Amino acid sequence: MKIIKITSQHRRDFWADLECEGCGHIEKDVSGYDDSYFHNEVIPGMKCPKCGKNRAEMGIVGEKTTTKYPEWMQV
Repeated sequence: MKIIKITSQHRRDFWADLECEGCGHIEKDVSGYDDSYFHNEVIPGMKCPKCGKNRAEMGIVGEKTTTKYPEWMQV
């Protein structure tokens, strides 16, 4: 899954629309946390509810999404 658009954000909590890189399925208003661990580990490991695969199972090296705030900053 990859982030298409962050629809809203409050501090580091966000809600976004995600798209499966394999089948193109779009999940709307998925909640997340804006830190490097979530972007680099959790999102790539998310399984698509339609095809049931994640990036590793599809052999895709996905794009890395940057955080809105630096890691060291307390928001």
